Amino acid sequence: MGECTLKIRNDHRMNAQYVQKILKSHADERHAVVLRRFFKTGPGEYGEGDIFMGITVPTLRKLAKDCGDISVKETLKLLTSPLHEERLFALIVFVSMYRAGDKALKEKIYDTYLAHTRCINNWDLVDVSAEHIVGAHLMGRKRDSLYHLAVSENFWERRIAIMATFHFIKCGDFSDTLRLTRLLLNDGEDLIHKAVGWMLREIGKRDLKCEEQFLKVHAGKMPRVMLRYAIERFPEEKRQRYLAATTNRPTRRKAMRTIKA
Repeated sequence: MGECTLKIRNDHRMNAQYVQKILKSHADERHAVVLRRFFKTGPGEYGEGDIFMGITVPTLRKLAKDCGDISVKETLKLLTSPLHEERLFALIVFVSMYRAGDKALKEKIYDTYLAHTRCINNWDLVDVSAEHIVGAHLMGRKRDSLYHLAVSENFWERRIAIMATFHFIKCGDFSDTLRLTRLLLNDGEDLIHKAVGWMLREIGKRDLKCEEQFLKVHAGKMPRVMLRYAIERFPEEKRQRYLAATTNRPTRRKAMRTIKA
């Protein structure tokens, strides 16, 4: 951690420049090295070129809580930063703003979020924000935007689409998660497989019958990682039956005959 760690002053007018100064004082190069490896920032990896400061998530959350009076405009400056922690900080702030905001502010944050998905370009950035902003905003509204995201060439937008449905799942609404899963069954990205499998597992926590009905139809076409994530909580014997049914992917009909309820 930096030799001089600054604290947020309550009497200071909050802006992006001041927040950047605070975050810089919490930077830790040794931890940054670990994060660069963890988030795959090497050549050809999904996080290629991302720059880490080495600030822990609990620290970012605490600092974001202390910056409650920062504006959308100033927060957006942080979201467009090349520094990963500044973008993560901005998304944590936007989530808090959205939860506390009135109708107009919620609309503004939702629109701002979707207009800047290019900045939401790692799985932690997506996962900390998509359900709380996109999912929350679309609850009770038309969800066409999710399907536009789900067919995007940008796989982070596709992850936003499926992760946004976590909000619906928590409200007992599984329909869009299942529809998006069908769209993403043939996705080529491992991080999409993991997100989809995770959301299916979350459905199973709430309605195991629903998850299993879906799996009996679609498991044979699923990427193995997606299936593994979806069935992670199943009893071992049942897990092995599902996995065996997809080994070498015979035909879907032949594969599904080996699975029993």
